[in-house]
Amino acid sequence: MTDQQWQWVASDEALRVAIDEASREPAVAVDTEFRRRDTFFPQVALVQIATPSTCWLIDPLTINDTSPLKQLLANPDIVKVLHSASEDLEIFEYWLGVLPQPLFDTQKAAGLLRLGFGLSYRALVEQLLDLVLDKEETQSDWLARPLTPSQQAYAAQDVIYLIKLYALLNDSAQSQGRVDWILEEGRFAETGGRGPLAKFKSAWKLGAKQQWALAALVAWREEQARTRDKPRSWILNDKVVSEMARRMPSNSYELGAVEGLPKGLIRRAGDELVNLINNAPESAQAAAETSFLKPPSSRLRRIAKSLGEVAEGLAAQLNVNVEMTVPNRELELIAREASGETIQRPRAWSGWRATAIVEPLLEQARLAIEDDDETC
Repeated sequence: MTDQQWQWVASDEALRVAIDEASREPAVAVDTEFRRRDTFFPQVALVQIATPSTCWLIDPLTINDTSPLKQLLANPDIVKVLHSASEDLEIFEYWLGVLPQPLFDTQKAAGLLRLGFGLSYRALVEQLLDLVLDKEETQSDWLARPLTPSQQAYAAQDVIYLIKLYALLNDSAQSQGRVDWILEEGRFAETGGRGPLAKFKSAWKLGAKQQWALAALVAWREEQARTRDKPRSWILNDKVVSEMARRMPSNSYELGAVEGLPKGLIRRAGDELVNLINNAPESAQAAAETSFLKPPSSRLRRIAKSLGEVAEGLAAQLNVNVEMTVPNRELELIAREASGETIQRPRAWSGWRATAIVEPLLEQARLAIEDDDETC
């Protein structure tokens, strides 16, 4: 446990004073605690901020004016240091309508400095600071008040050591010319994972209109879940969504034959759902065409596999963990694009990765396809 003390921030004035002090530093460590059980959006329960000398635990349940925190997170002159930031980004985007920038993700930094890929905060602290952190409060109820001294200490250590990690990683990144790469990773960071269509792995087997219907239904469910702040499965589970798209019901009677579809939902929104299924908007059609791809041919699978070895070579040349190049599943996308297919490029294929990784892999894939054509 850390010897550094922390300040509890529970009023608008205390927040203003804390942020004013934190804003004098070139970088601040940031973390959140939240609960997500029966809601679509995470419920923010605590925000932790630390500089090398001070730590603040900010209680969002008692603060009305969050503008000082928004200004800090958006301040282009102050680096925001987070670890494995995706969930925190989702919280800030929903709660405050802002994403922390510039963003230095210490997990991504470790991968780009070849210290390890996907390292947990505790693993990185142990590796670089030779400290073993407590795990006692991992499953705490962070919305409970008052927080126990143990909860507060656990929350504080998540940023007190994070700012220390930043000092070490940033020095190493400076010496290796990797700071810009790390901050680029922060600019291209995304919230919410791969998107709600990604889990429908068998959708390629459906006909085109069925795929359009599936994409339209998933978009409708997403909007309902966001509007009502309820988990997607509470609106419609994946199995029911897939069955609706497969059956393509043309009226409420046929809709009622879909097993597992709540009768109350049919009464409330049956006509709307039938119309969506049979008249999918263009946005859904476009989403289906880029999301529900047929499995690649054996040739493209073979080329994608060979690209894995190329990626390993590029990673060695760049001295980064190979997992920081492109995920294995995206090697197939590269092979598809090289063969002339239209794909939806991942956002991460930008910045340093575009020139150092994606373009060399595309060129290698094109050469492999040409060689294969000549052989045939």
